[in-house]
Amino acid sequence: MNDTAHDIRIRSGSLADAPAVLDMLDAAVVWMNDRGNTEQWGTTPYSQTSGGVARVERYTTENAAYIAELGGTPAGALVLDSGPSPLMPIAPAEEPERYIRLLVSDRRHAGLGIGAALLAHAAEETRRAGVELLRVDCWAGGGGELVAYYERNGFTPAGRFLSRGWPGQVLARRVG
Repeated sequence: MNDTAHDIRIRSGSLADAPAVLDMLDAAVVWMNDRGNTEQWGTTPYSQTSGGVARVERYTTENAAYIAELGGTPAGALVLDSGPSPLMPIAPAEEPERYIRLLVSDRRHAGLGIGAALLAHAAEETRRAGVELLRVDCWAGGGGELVAYYERNGFTPAGRFLSRGWPGQVLARRVG
């Protein structure tokens, strides 16, 4: 199969997608650990962390979840909310916003633009809702690769934070 950005289809997610999202998260933990990154998400598979399964199930039922598919198979997921997680030390914006609570792609399809397609979809959904601000937070540790990824996708740094020793970066993108 020719996996290109043109083959990516994004659809609304549902509870039925939770197992695929958990598989992607578990594989991401393994991938990060194999690269020596045990600080971002730890070493325990996401599906085995306290509250991990319930969190993903809530994402797919209480939030706006989107699934990127390649050839009909889930290859990435994005979750939008109206603000940051209450568990994070991040203040809501002083204006309406959409907030990316989760972005993950299947590592088997790395480099095919799945994450970028989901971020573009988040920007379009934000714009369609009549909201001009799209924000996300991410791990700011290591060499800053994740922060740089969001910057390449149109986001600008909007504040740093520390959560239980975890260095984080909030990024924002104007979509209006």
